[in-house]
Amino acid sequence: MELKQTPLNQIHREMGAKMVPFGGWDMPVQYTGIIQEHLATRSHAGLFDVSHMGEIFVTGKEEDILSLLEKTTCNQISSLKEGQVQYNAVLNESGGLVDDITVYKFSNEKYMICSNASNYPAVAAHLQKLVSGTCKVEDQSANWHQIALQGPNANQILENYLGKDLSSLLYYHFTEIEVQGETIILSRTGYTGEDGFEIYTSHSLGVKLWKDLLEAGKSLGIVPVGLGARDTLRLEAKYPLYGHELNSEWSPVESGIGFIVKEKSTPYFAYERIQNDKKNSPKKKVVGIILLEPGVLRENFPIFSSEGKEIGKTTSGTHSPSRKESLGLAILDFEFTKNQTEVFVDIRGQKKKAKVETGAFIKGSVRMNK
Repeated sequence: MELKQTPLNQIHREMGAKMVPFGGWDMPVQYTGIIQEHLATRSHAGLFDVSHMGEIFVTGKEEDILSLLEKTTCNQISSLKEGQVQYNAVLNESGGLVDDITVYKFSNEKYMICSNASNYPAVAAHLQKLVSGTCKVEDQSANWHQIALQGPNANQILENYLGKDLSSLLYYHFTEIEVQGETIILSRTGYTGEDGFEIYTSHSLGVKLWKDLLEAGKSLGIVPVGLGARDTLRLEAKYPLYGHELNSEWSPVESGIGFIVKEKSTPYFAYERIQNDKKNSPKKKVVGIILLEPGVLRENFPIFSSEGKEIGKTTSGTHSPSRKESLGLAILDFEFTKNQTEVFVDIRGQKKKAKVETGAFIKGSVRMNK
């Protein structure tokens, strides 16, 4: 199958990016190197092409939108205020995940869902088959361009470029502003643990902003960043990735995102299963782990208790450029998910000592600013 391309594809190639297939897309995995791009984002700023992500708009009367979104997601949609962004998950009928998403509330009659590259067609189809009344679900992904600017200098770079004070744009909020004659969506969420923005525009303006921001942010250390460092950054921030920590079988609680599971008057799919996981503890759960011996964690390594019982497996792993040690995420039997629990990871036939880490791996600029 032919890979899809973002509008920046040719520019990535001209910049010397190494391109790889990802979720059906031809994407840059690195430009100068994963470690360099990772550390530049942590200390200065990184610019990411995320135009492969999906933008799905839900419109209609308030009661019809809430009827659809409350029964298909586990977080409380009705608590959202205009201009707010919410982390959420779209559930299938058995309580597994169709995708993890961010929900943008424009008004009582208009919401946007940002969904992952490989999943947004499934999210749109899932919601479209459940609509009723005036509610309308439109996949507008092909019309939108999205880039993400992340890092402690992201605010200054974007303020300088736009000539606007962005201090009123709070974490997990968004606004619509005029840029070069176009109304764009600017949100402040991020997938790195650092402060930063998502910029939603037309294709042509998005390509121009990519070039302009790299030029405007030179003195503040901005670099283009590929999928390789995006993955190491999200792992240090303990953010899950669909196909690793999230899938169609594990509930949100098992997947380690139980903090978004709320009680609702409108029951969502598999409500009793998910609420039982939340209240009574699931059989297994995704947690952070840190390797205490030489080696590098990767996905699907078996994990054992100190008594030699197999208790789970790694879901993601890397050598952390910030901490200079190997860390990752793992799904473990619940009794072994307490902080600092000693476990052993089988790395190519050798059992290496590790510990469960339920706290933050890094203290990025998002945490420092909150």
